[in-house]
Amino acid sequence: MSKILYLEDEPFLGQVVVDSLQENSYEVVWVKSGKKALEAFEKELFDLCLLDVMVPDIDGFSVGKQIRDVNAKIPIVFITAKSQGADVVQGFDSGGTEYIKKPFGLDELHARLKNQLNLLNAVAAEKEEISFGKFTLDAQRLKLQFEGETLVKLTHRECEILKMLGAKLNETVERKHLLKQIWGDDSYYNSRNLDVYIKKIRDYLSVDSEVEIITLKGVGYKLVCA
Repeated sequence: MSKILYLEDEPFLGQVVVDSLQENSYEVVWVKSGKKALEAFEKELFDLCLLDVMVPDIDGFSVGKQIRDVNAKIPIVFITAKSQGADVVQGFDSGGTEYIKKPFGLDELHARLKNQLNLLNAVAAEKEEISFGKFTLDAQRLKLQFEGETLVKLTHRECEILKMLGAKLNETVERKHLLKQIWGDDSYYNSRNLDVYIKKIRDYLSVDSEVEIITLKGVGYKLVCA
């Protein structure tokens, strides 16, 4: 289930969109001001941001730009009644990946959101090699390389964990998300297994002091590279 951060201050339109998204199996966090949107983005992990431009305190373009500054990959879809060419350009300059003009139909909204998420997933699926610091993860061959040489042959689980962390370099990956994606559930037994794998991966990465996995207690992990 994809999780969407939705910024919209109009109560009626907001409720219509939220109801429609939830009916189509999206998880939605609806906020009504730019400040609340940024606060939500700091606290939770999202797959896509759907931002109305004309909202109180911090406009949608500014919110999008701040989100883009800390996350280069997440799709950002702007919604606005502004239709001038300069406004569209401003939207893309603010980090937008899609632009929806009011008034819009729900079918159009769903099609554009689905397309954005499909593009994101396609890029992630194609990226079988991930580099961080002096390491390269060859996910297809289950190899972790250091300075161009094979450091260790990984197990499938080790590779999947490192791939998920590496794909979100310097970003938080929720522990629950790791467990559900790799094991299918977040049971106590699987949680302990994850701890073991994280320790082993940390041992592999210890050859480079500039790369490490940080534990965010109660939240998840972050693969950081200086």
